[in-house]
Amino acid sequence: MGEKASDIVLRRLTVQDVPSVADLINGYATLGQMLPRSHHKLYQFLRDFIGAWDGDLLVGCGALALVWERLGEVRSLAVLPEYRGKGIGRQMVHYLLEDARKMGLDRVFALTYQQAFFEHIGFRQVARETLPHKIWGDCLDCPKFPNCDEIAMILDLEPIHEGAERV
Repeated sequence: MGEKASDIVLRRLTVQDVPSVADLINGYATLGQMLPRSHHKLYQFLRDFIGAWDGDLLVGCGALALVWERLGEVRSLAVLPEYRGKGIGRQMVHYLLEDARKMGLDRVFALTYQQAFFEHIGFRQVARETLPHKIWGDCLDCPKFPNCDEIAMILDLEPIHEGAERV
């Protein structure tokens, strides 16, 4: 792993951040590495997203979507190429997992090409067919549909116990 990005700040997005997030996500989408996101969809689901900032520069983004009862999805996880390998993606996933726990979710999944990254965080591979059919709505917009080649990864969450604070 590369040098750690200690000055990176994670925060919720604002409407002013949407163009930068769209550029980051859609840059990877043109390479076939993730689904594209329109400005409309980003505004619509802005509350799901966080960004990673190095000063005024957006260097990463990710979202936690609530997709089913007690099931969430980490989606649109992207880090600028020159910032990869510094732990930023991991920091964002941990932030999103903490949100999932606070919402009372039991499990979080991701559809990804980065299997080793998610395994390092504790996710395990599952058959895509084991996930609820409801999750496939976004797949209709994918140029690879119906021949999905993403890997389904899932993580069972430990609950936050009453009166205990997570650090």
